[in-house]
Parts: sequence; C-alpha cells; structure tokens
Amino acid sequence: MTATRTSLVTMMAFMFAATAGAQPAVPAPTAVNIVLVHGALIDGSAWRGVYDVLTKDGYNVSVVQQPLTSFEDDVAAARRVIAQQNGPVVLVGHSYGGAIITEAGTDPMVKALVYVAALQPDVGETSAEAAPARPDSAKDLRPSQDGFVFLDPARFAADFGADLPAAQTAFMAHAQMPVSGAVFNAKLTAAAWRTKPSYAIIATEDRALDPERAHWMAKRAGSKVTEVKASHGVLISQPQAVAAVIETAARGIE
Repeated sequence: MTATRTSLVTMMAFMFAATAGAQPAVPAPTAVNIVLVHGALIDGSAWRGVYDVLTKDGYNVSVVQQPLTSFEDDVAAARRVIAQQNGPVVLVGHSYGGAIITEAGTDPMVKALVYVAALQPDVGETSAEAAPARPDSAKDLRPSQDGFVFLDPARFAADFGADLPAAQTAFMAHAQMPVSGAVFNAKLTAAAWRTKPSYAIIATEDRALDPERAHWMAKRAGSKVTEVKASHGVLISQPQAVAAVIETAARGIE
C-alpha cells in the first residue's frame, strides 16, 4: 500500500470515528430511587434490613441521617439526599420521619410517599397535634436540660420494639439518638400527601403511635393502608413486609 493510500485510509477511519462519536447517545432507562428517613431516637442503621431487601431487588436506595436537632434541619437533610438522586423518588419515613417526608416530599422528584408507623401531619399542624403521644408510653420519655428527649432505657424494649430480640433492644436503648422536643411543635408549611400518592404501614402492636390514630391520619391522607402485626420498630422486625409496600409504591411510578 502506497503512502498516499495509507494516509487516505487513515483519514477516512478518523472521519468515520468522529461521525460515529457525534451520534446522540441513547439515554439509559431511569430507575426508581428509594430514600429512607428514620424517626426519633434511632438513626439510619435501623433501615438496614429494608435496605438489603430493596437493593437485592435492584433498587437504588439512600438513607438520610438527619440530625434531629430541629424540624428545619431534618427537612433540609432529607432534601439534600433527594437532590442527589438521578430520577423519580419514593420517599419513605418512619415515626417522626413521617412529618419530615410530608414537608420534604413536595420536591418534584418525589413521586410517592410511604409512611411506616409514621406521623402524617397536615399543613399548619404540628406532629404533636397530628398524633399526641400515648399516655402509657409518654410517661417513659426523659427530657434533657437542653430540651432533647430520650426514652427511659428500661422501657425502650416495651415501648419501641417488643417483638425484637432482647439483646438488640438493650443495645438500642443505650445507643439512642436524642431528638429535640421542639420538632414536635413545628407547624408544617406543606403536606405532600395532598397531591401525591401515599401508602401507610400501620403496626397493630404499636405502643408509641396509637394504631387508631394512625388509621385516622392515613384515611385523611387517602393513603393505601397495610396492617402489619408488629411493634413501632416494624421497620426492623418486619423488613420484608415493609419493603414489599415500598416496592408496590415504586412499581406505581415506574
């Protein structure tokens, strides 16, 4: 092959490669993202069982580690994680986390909400107004001098996770993440469940959130309800059942 012909072939190959590279890329299908928000007194590690099920089933799952220092800080933490997602989001909250997802869920990326033994306040309403603490468990709360709240370690198992192994609740009782008492008196400025589909898991053996009140909130929100025989720690004791509801919500927006 002559030098001229070699140069011509090289040039044609270069032009073909450049043209091929200029073709518009076919966008990859967008997956549903799951964002999990923990409640008071615990941290994001409580979602581990649910996380394992969801990731095994192919979902992209992120866990919010909100500080529990103020309602505004907690909502900001949830929004920070939502902003990192690359497509539609199912936003999930446990317990007090339900108030957080109700406010943060107005983000346009959020397409569905899942409440797991969770509060569902309305606009202008506080968490304390939406679901007053049950008298039999409220007496076990211990305030700190700077306005944070713990649960009496001796009562943690009975009030939070009566269906969990004793060794596990003993550890959790001494690894509590205290919550600012002020978060329960913060009035919501938005209620995402008013405009987005929502699902509610109600733990029938819940000693922290009255199941009857949970049903009332879910009915008001128009949430699809699933009852699970479990304690307030249903996300830990029944991860398969919780993940199944989350996946139902995800399939509804795929």
